[in-house]
Amino acid sequence: MIRMGIVSTGTYFPQTYITAAEIAAQSGLPEWVVRNKLGIERKFVADPEVHPNAMAVHAARKAVQKAGVDPLDIDVVLCTTEEWREYLLWTTAIDLAHELGAKNAWGIDVHMRCATTIAALKLARSLMADDPAINTILIGGGYAISHFIDLTDVDTSFLFNIGAGAGALIVKRDWPENHVLGNHLIADGTMSRHVIVPNSGTVRHPSGSAGSDSDFKLRLVEPEAMKSRLTEVSISNWIECVDQALANSGEKSDGKPYTRSDIDFFNMSLVKPSAHREMLDRLGLSEEQSVYMSGIGHIGEQDAIVNMEAGLEQGRLKPGDTMAIVAAGIGYVWGAAIVQWGPPK
Repeated sequence: MIRMGIVSTGTYFPQTYITAAEIAAQSGLPEWVVRNKLGIERKFVADPEVHPNAMAVHAARKAVQKAGVDPLDIDVVLCTTEEWREYLLWTTAIDLAHELGAKNAWGIDVHMRCATTIAALKLARSLMADDPAINTILIGGGYAISHFIDLTDVDTSFLFNIGAGAGALIVKRDWPENHVLGNHLIADGTMSRHVIVPNSGTVRHPSGSAGSDSDFKLRLVEPEAMKSRLTEVSISNWIECVDQALANSGEKSDGKPYTRSDIDFFNMSLVKPSAHREMLDRLGLSEEQSVYMSGIGHIGEQDAIVNMEAGLEQGRLKPGDTMAIVAAGIGYVWGAAIVQWGPPK
């Protein structure tokens, strides 16, 4: 198994945000529902003057500075900037590398919605295993999907927590700590077209009319079918991903395999509070073994990085901890990754 460790992280958030009270006023939902059921105190939203990949550059610069890495030593950029970005048909990884001064790096845009950081960690280690010349990889991107949330459409209330921001992390071959161990992903294509932006691609391109503009938002096309399917499979798929990621993590120093009892810190993308609590209960964890970022919002795949920084700041992620990163992306995909934080046990 390639030993790949997380060297540093960086995050960035715009100055603009919206509060639970404002979301309630726009949506017609009671404020207590927004706060207690949806788990939103406030969320950062996209500033029209601050663009997605530009936010990624800010976060990446922080990660590079914290790591003390020369940008010229970065071999690959795995860019997780979402598809809604400065330009269409554009490779954001190359732009991110250029702006960062990583002139020796090549790059790939990686997209799997909110599970992309987990996929990128898997891809990074695979690249290192395939090519011994790859030693340092930057993973990071910007997120401005709040542009696509229609707060008057209560069918999409499960998306109301979506915000804006950016995250980045540096991973290195043979780094002595914060080792990325096993991971696992599950996809369910029966929901691949349930959440879409109807007027956005070759099927129906925006025409500029008022009706067209109203469908340039994320819409839940088959509400009952998707809600029924998610209720049926989401928790079980997350649990399966965690268990399989643990099984894929190799052995501990005592020769025993990793199990749920080894998880010390639960790093889950922002979901409604009831789902977060259910996952903690299923894994035998307490709320003090996780963070819940109700004052930031759901920054898509960047939640994993946001939660790492919050866990460290709050003293909940400590050296020696085994961290489980868990996320799901519309489409639908579930994923988990296991990280041994600090030096190996």
